[in-house]
Amino acid sequence: MGVLPGKLRGGVRSLRGWSRPPYDFPVNTEERARLIQQYRDGYREVTEALEGITDDELDRSVEGDWTPRQIAHHLADSEMMSAIRIRRLLAEPDPVIYGYDEKAFAERLTSDRPIAQSLEAMRWARETCAQLLDRMTEADWRIVGTHTESGRYGTEDWLKIYAAHAHDHAGQIARARGRS
Repeated sequence: MGVLPGKLRGGVRSLRGWSRPPYDFPVNTEERARLIQQYRDGYREVTEALEGITDDELDRSVEGDWTPRQIAHHLADSEMMSAIRIRRLLAEPDPVIYGYDEKAFAERLTSDRPIAQSLEAMRWARETCAQLLDRMTEADWRIVGTHTESGRYGTEDWLKIYAAHAHDHAGQIARARGRS
C-alpha cells in the first residue's frame, strides 16, 4: 500500500479536501483478502495499543495530536459512520456517502467519557462490516457512489481506507504513550 497524501494529526490519513479517493486502482483477489484481514485485525491492534493505559496516559497527546481518549471515541464514531457507508454502497442505487466533521466530533464529544463503550462500538461495527465483506461478490466490489467531500467513492476505496484506519490510530496511541 502506498503512502497517502494529506497527512493529518501525527501521520493519520484523511480524505478531507481531496478531489477523489486516494486509491484509484483495482484490487486483485489476493490484495483484497490481505486488506480484509488487515481490517479484521484493526480492533485487536487498537486494544493492544491501549492495554494497561493509565488515566494520565488517556489524556496525554504529543505535538497537538489527539489524546488516546479522543482516538478511542473517534474510532467508535468513524466505525459507525463506515458501517453506514458500506451499507449504503451495497444497498442503494447511486449512493451518496456523506462526510462529517471528525475534528468537531473529537473536540465536543470526547472530553472525559470512559472509552470501554466506544471500543465495543468499534468492535461490533467492524464485526458486522466484516460479515458483509465476506459475502460480497465481484460485482459488489465494483460499486461506486459519490462522497460529498472527495467525489468518486467505491467499495474498494472503502476497504482500502478502513483497512488502514485503526492501525494508523493504534500507532498514534503508541506515540502518545511514548512507545514508538
